Amino acid sequence: MKIIFSVLLIFCILPAFSQGVRLNGYASYTFDDNVDSYYDPNAYYNGKIKGGFMWGIGLEYMLRENYGLELSYLRQDTKAPLNYYNAGPKYTDFDLGVNYIMLGGNRYLRKPEGKVEGLFGVQLGMNIMNLENPDNKNSSSKTFFAWGLKAGATFWASEKVGIRLQANLLSAVQSVGGGFYFGTGGAGAGVASYSTIYQFGLGGGIVVNLSNKK
Repeated sequence: MKIIFSVLLIFCILPAFSQGVRLNGYASYTFDDNVDSYYDPNAYYNGKIKGGFMWGIGLEYMLRENYGLELSYLRQDTKAPLNYYNAGPKYTDFDLGVNYIMLGGNRYLRKPEGKVEGLFGVQLGMNIMNLENPDNKNSSSKTFFAWGLKAGATFWASEKVGIRLQANLLSAVQSVGGGFYFGTGGAGAGVASYSTIYQFGLGGGIVVNLSNKK
């Protein structure tokens, strides 16, 4: 909570020092990722996090003409079909909600008066996963350290609105926060996991310049 409060405080102070403010909307397709845990031979699991639609929103302050600091939220609702062991082999197609809260820096490349703006960004933050067993409605939530990379380009249709195309990689490091336990109860926190999640996505979105400066 202290970290979240500090980030929000920074974003309240930033407008006085920024060169502009942008509102970024995101939409992308995220591909499947395999996950597994064999830390405990009596409670292993393996399967995948299914790909699908991921949406998000970001508030970005332009610290300089070509540098921005962005706070973003990303969300995906998907499935996690998994084989696991608990008093015998089992299989469940879990419901999974994936949330990312990220703080990152963006570097832009743009020719004077140009309409195309290249982008490269690095992000750090947290991943919050909400898991539910549809068979018995048991659920649990777990928070992990997360990092991300993105690269792409924004095509400015006007001084205020741009269309962005980008590729992004998001990763939740399970070895830091521990993993989910897929047992008879369906979902819980118990077994440490060393399977880092990698979610690669392709998509884009819209960029709205809220200030008078680009």
